[in-house]
Amino acid sequence: QALFVFERLGEEKVACLRMSSQGATVQTDSNDLVKSIEDLREKREEVNRQILKEEEDKNKIQKDLSLLTDKLSKINESLVRKTQARSEYDKTIHETEAAYMKILESSQTLLHVLKRETVNLTKKKQGHD
Repeated sequence: QALFVFERLGEEKVACLRMSSQGATVQTDSNDLVKSIEDLREKREEVNRQILKEEEDKNKIQKDLSLLTDKLSKINESLVRKTQARSEYDKTIHETEAAYMKILESSQTLLHVLKRETVNLTKKKQGHD
């Protein structure tokens, strides 16, 4: 059948049909290529939107990190000062307690001496009477 059509149409007509068929194929291929390029552009735009969003997130995180780093630094400085103050309080409390214990010991010694002297004075007074 194909041979019959070929003979009937003649070589020129067949060549024309081939060119027409090739033209249709080229047009179809061209349409497919344009569609593929459009799809690639859409995918590129989606990736670009994701990049922009992530860059925005990154910038916010970097800003937050900077603020938190400054805050951490200030807290560390405050802790150093307060730890030194606490150590000074501990030292003062220890020294005050030690001095108070000495005062108590001296008071007990004084009280003991006073009682002994009172007894001695009482004995002397009774011995003279």
